[in-house]
Amino acid sequence: MEAFFVSTAIVALAEMGDKTQLLALVLAARFRKPWPIVLGILVATLVNHGLAGAVGAWVTTFIGPQMLRWILGASFIAMAAWMLIPDKLDEGDADGKPRWGVFGTTLVAFFLAEMGDKTQIATVMLAAQYNAYLWVVAGTTLGMMIANAPVVWLGDKITRKVPIRAVHLISAVIFLVLGLLAIFAPAT
Repeated sequence: MEAFFVSTAIVALAEMGDKTQLLALVLAARFRKPWPIVLGILVATLVNHGLAGAVGAWVTTFIGPQMLRWILGASFIAMAAWMLIPDKLDEGDADGKPRWGVFGTTLVAFFLAEMGDKTQIATVMLAAQYNAYLWVVAGTTLGMMIANAPVVWLGDKITRKVPIRAVHLISAVIFLVLGLLAIFAPAT
């Protein structure tokens, strides 16, 4: 359960102000159909994080535990630094008419936006650290939904009140602590 709760919290925090959260806001404002948007986010996240979790679990099969500790520690510390760099949604990303409807457009846009994103990388690292594939993927998916579904439903009312910079700083501290723990905590 620790893997689930940590994965949920980390991704929910990391997603605040992320480009996919901005994408959720743009899609909600443009289409004004929250159910297909939220469902598209859910399916895209399950597929993307499912693949990322599998990579994280696979990595543990050929890297020794000591090397894995150092790689994970360095990766979490790098994530802490990355959290301090705000994401932006490129202008024109939401232009044009949806070819695949609201659900299909959301699914494709979210899947592609998550490729190489902080939360996808975090999913790989968490799956490698906890060796609990299903709990990590369930947690990271829930974290994405916690961060993105309210944006779809409530739009910019939330984004005006949430201090994104503070959320990024808290996320950076959490990643830094996890990195230091991975490197310096006694091996179990």
